[in-house]
Amino acid sequence: MQTITVHTTQNIDIDYEIAGIGERIVARIIDYAIFIAFYFIFIFLIIGKMPESVLVTCAIIMAAIFVFYDLICETLLNGQSVGKRIMKIRVISLNGNRPRFGQYLLRWLMRMVDFGITLNLGALLCALVTENGQRIGDVVAGTAMVKTHPRTKIDSLTFRPSGDDYEPTFKEVAELNDNDVRLIADVIHNYMKTHNAVVVYNMALKLKEHLKISTLPPDMNDLQFLQAIIKDYSHVSAMSEPYQ
Repeated sequence: MQTITVHTTQNIDIDYEIAGIGERIVARIIDYAIFIAFYFIFIFLIIGKMPESVLVTCAIIMAAIFVFYDLICETLLNGQSVGKRIMKIRVISLNGNRPRFGQYLLRWLMRMVDFGITLNLGALLCALVTENGQRIGDVVAGTAMVKTHPRTKIDSLTFRPSGDDYEPTFKEVAELNDNDVRLIADVIHNYMKTHNAVVVYNMALKLKEHLKISTLPPDMNDLQFLQAIIKDYSHVSAMSEPYQ
């Protein structure tokens, strides 16, 4: 199993499993299948029933969507297209942050080299020879494609308190956001796989400094502290959501 270690801005190292070539190919096939389905719908339901000027406009719109599909999806869906989401793979930035639009744009522009000029061979060969399984666009943009399904979801790490009478241990969690808690979840999952206590210690130390927590309750270790933070954040977030 190939993995990539990403050093986050919180100075925490997180291991991600690199997406396989087969998974990427299947994701592309799924995306193309979506366009083929829309194309046949366009052929059978629209052509012959609309003026020529409208048909030309529709054709231009469909062509534009096809060309910009990956860029739009990855930007709006946090590094995923429909095919990538089904295959549970995602584009991430090697610096630990969420990829910027500029990185998505570079990946998209380099598709001309990866899939166009080189007839897909550029992307395939580059992914096979690079350490992190990157295609040319990933190398240029500083991104990589990783699997998302092994990542532990917050709800599977601890239960969400169902009663309003639950009292959070650390009310300071109100200063955190979803990305912070997702990183904590990744650290816990990383520990469960590797038993590397260093990542837990470093994450706990950073959290204590950020939230200004000087001491922990008796008999609570760093791992339990991280789990309590997620549990408290889940409760605080649920209580702060407006009623629908």
